[in-house]
Amino acid sequence: MLGSILLWLLFGALVGWVAGIIMNTQSSLLGNIIFGIIGSVVGGYVASQLGFGNLGGGFNFNPVNIGIAIGGACIVIFVAGFFRRKR
Repeated sequence: MLGSILLWLLFGALVGWVAGIIMNTQSSLLGNIIFGIIGSVVGGYVASQLGFGNLGGGFNFNPVNIGIAIGGACIVIFVAGFFRRKR
C-alpha cells in the first residue's frame, strides 16, 4: 500500500511537471503532485467520455494513459490559471 501511494505521488509529480512545461507555468513540487493527480482523474474522465477508456478500469503505465494524464493536468492548470486571473 505504501508503495502504491509513493508511486502515485511520483507519477503526479512527473505528470504535473510535464504539464507545467507545456502550459509554461511554474509550480512547487506539491503543486505538481496536486495538478498531476487531479489532472489524471480529469483526463481519465474526459477520455472515457470521448470513448478512449473506461472509468474504474485501473491504470496501466503506457504512453496513451500517460498522455491522457498530462492532457488532464493541462486542463486543470488552465482552469486554475483562469480563476487565479479573475481575482
